Amino acid sequence: MAQTAGIDHHPRALYLLFATEMWERFGFYTIAAVMTLYLQDKAQGFGWTRDQATRLWSYYLTFVYLTPFLGGLLADRVLGYRRSIVIGGLVLMSGYFSLAMGTTAAFYVALVLLFVGNGFFKPNISTIVGNFYPSGSPLRDSAYNIFYMGINIGAFLGPVSAEVLRQKFGFRASFLAAGIGMSLGTAIFTLFYRSLSLGERKRPAEDAQAIEVGEDVMPAPEHGAAVDQVPEGKRVAALVTIFAIVIVFWMVFHQNGSTMTYWANDNTDWKASTVTPILIRIFTLNLIDGSDVSGVISNAINPFWIITLSMPLVFFWRWLGRKGLEPSTPTKMAIGMLLTSGAFLTLAIGGLMGGDSGRVSPWWIIGAYFIISLGELMLSPMGLSLVSKVAPPHIRGLMMGGWFVATAIGNKLTVIGLLWDKWTHSAFWLLLAMFALVMAGVLLVLLKPLKRAMPGV
Repeated sequence: MAQTAGIDHHPRALYLLFATEMWERFGFYTIAAVMTLYLQDKAQGFGWTRDQATRLWSYYLTFVYLTPFLGGLLADRVLGYRRSIVIGGLVLMSGYFSLAMGTTAAFYVALVLLFVGNGFFKPNISTIVGNFYPSGSPLRDSAYNIFYMGINIGAFLGPVSAEVLRQKFGFRASFLAAGIGMSLGTAIFTLFYRSLSLGERKRPAEDAQAIEVGEDVMPAPEHGAAVDQVPEGKRVAALVTIFAIVIVFWMVFHQNGSTMTYWANDNTDWKASTVTPILIRIFTLNLIDGSDVSGVISNAINPFWIITLSMPLVFFWRWLGRKGLEPSTPTKMAIGMLLTSGAFLTLAIGGLMGGDSGRVSPWWIIGAYFIISLGELMLSPMGLSLVSKVAPPHIRGLMMGGWFVATAIGNKLTVIGLLWDKWTHSAFWLLLAMFALVMAGVLLVLLKPLKRAMPGV
């Protein structure tokens, strides 16, 4: 089983890594779906205020996205990728099971374990995926697309399972489910540990296709040698611009675990539509009442759209490419930010239509997630691959670190959600829409110099 990809097929290792990552993401998104509501629950949780829960969510995301940088360095220089993944899996299991204990002390211990475990696990499993493919392999792009689907299947099943368990047994059952999911993923990886040995193959940084910390595993377009002819200062300036876009994108996008969950929980009437309760019953195998759900279920909408839209979008870009019309990466990112702005503008309109103080149809948030998911596919998955292709070789590691730091800063700025109860919901959504629109405008204004700094991408 320990073979690299041949000319015309993927190695079986890819599907083992797919299953491992699917279960790890199942655990991660189960926790993300319930955390802020659990913290505020007076009966099952800690009875925190909404501001306290929102602030904790921002710190949680910050450290989740910072520690993989250190974990990747340790794996590369000391531990190796496979050993790091096993360590990360075991620590994550411990963290999820600690959450299920339900005490304040166990909760904070669990957070530390989740930060450490994620740091060891996340940056290394996708590195192993790429290591099974020789440089220039035409299969690598499709391998990461397959892997990306595993991520989003886990991300979809997590919130759906969390909602079922919340209704049947309470919030803490979701933490147990996350621990069980992580146990399955770690067991799969450990069982086939030896057969994944070729994943330890070292490769130069310029061959890095998707060393990722979040979900940035769909590869950016290939480029020629043209970018190497651009002065280093211009290339660095272009990447710094991209980092600024990333900060704002994650600040607004990761409202999904806080304010978007609050809106789905308090201002969305799932009974208002005859379709959504039926869909929820189907997705939950008829285990719960589809008209009586919490905001937890809304966290499954984004991965559902990602799964649904990913391949059509890939084929659409290829169709444009054959006609010589495929836009450059900076142009796609500008479109992505415009779509992100449109998603929050949709929510703002929903707020004005009654969602500021009452409840509105779930199609407002479903539609907003459709738009922002398209934006995500045009913006987020390109990131680190773009850095690996544009950054000057002698500071490529530094620029990779810059991407991680920019992402973490954006996650910390999700604390803007503290305005949720101080402003009307529509005004808050409009503020986020304006942030995204401004950054889209910056990209559009700088499009020509960015293209000159990053030719061929």
